[in-house]
Formats: sequence, structure tokens, C-alpha cells
Amino acid sequence: MNSMLKTIAVAMVCGTLLAPIWGQSEELQPIQLPKPRLEAGKPLMQVLKDRKSSRVFSSEKLPIQTIADLLWAACGINRADSGKRTAPTAVNWQEIDVYIATAEGLYLYDAVAHGLKPVAAGDIRELTGKNAFVKDAPVNLIFVADLAKMGKASVPNKDFYAATDTGFVSQNVYLFCASEGLATVVRGSIDRPALAKAMHLRPDQKIVLAQTVGLPKKAVQKE
Repeated sequence: MNSMLKTIAVAMVCGTLLAPIWGQSEELQPIQLPKPRLEAGKPLMQVLKDRKSSRVFSSEKLPIQTIADLLWAACGINRADSGKRTAPTAVNWQEIDVYIATAEGLYLYDAVAHGLKPVAAGDIRELTGKNAFVKDAPVNLIFVADLAKMGKASVPNKDFYAATDTGFVSQNVYLFCASEGLATVVRGSIDRPALAKAMHLRPDQKIVLAQTVGLPKKAVQKE
């Protein structure tokens, strides 16, 4: 019995020591998103009329269905036979990865599975930008260009197309938010080295932009 207890104790200690401490992504579970509601939304011309940037957000969490629709609109697969996306990319590189930072943790959108892959537990929203509102808004999207997917293209071309392709994704987010009555703003003011470290990115992964999404904050009624 003493031998068994000793073995269990050693195993518990080893398990504690071997548990990863930098990301704790094991605390997050993969999330299978519900199918996007393709029948939802306003007419395109109305959406274009309503598209705008907002910098005042409610801290209220977004429903999982809204997040599923948002991410699919951003760069989901809209042609299953070819795997092509709602946003174009040069040479169909599909090099733009969309990360989503919430109060619970950081996830990577998996367009093929239409799900969220856990990256790191913990709230890193404050690191996603230098604006005060980013730490309280429910969702901050981070657009990361995986330069390894861009083959032998020159560095200037990689930078150019990564920026261009991110713009397509960001505009899809803008249009979705206009359709759903959500507030959003795309942002370039980011401490990229600090955020990349928190996201555990490789050297050939480049943060391009971030975009905040949430419900509009209601004005306080004065009596």
C-alpha cells in the first residue's frame, strides 16, 4: 500500500511539473460553432449605407450563433467543393488567419471545421490594441498573415498582399456588423511584439490589424 501511495504521489508531482505554464491552452476546449444563418441579414445596399466605425462598445457577451455568423462572414468557406472563402486572397494562399480574443481566452478560427481552436487561456484583450475600449469589448479579432503559406513570393509582395487580403476580411466584418446592428472598428495601433508574444506566434506569422466587435453601448438616460 505504501508503495502504491508513493507511486501516486510521484505521478501527481510529475504531472504538476510537466503541465505547460506559458499558455494553459488545455484549460480551453475546442468549440464547434453552429452553422451560419445564410438566410439572415439585411439587403446589401442597406448594409453599405449603414456601414461605419464605432468606438463605444457594450461589455455584454455576444451569443455563440452571432460569433459563428461573424467568423463565417469574415473568411468562412462558401464553396465546399473548392474550399474557397468569403474573402479573396492572392493566388488563393488563404494566408490570413483570424484569431478571436475574448474574456475566456484566445482562439483560432478553423474555417474548414467551422470551429474555434484553443490557443491560450486568459484574457489578453487589453494587448490587442492601444485604445481603452479593447479590454472591455466582448470580441477582438486579430488578423495574422502566415507568411509561410505565401511560397516564394518576395518580401515586399508578401507584405503587400497580406495587407490587401486582410482588408477584404475586415470589410466582410464591417458589412456583417452593419447587417446585425453591431458596433465595430478596425485598428492598426497595436504593440505587435507584445501581442505576438502573448499569442505565441512564429517569426513568420505577422499581425496585420485587429478589429473590435460588440453590441453598441446604450446612452445613459438622464432623468
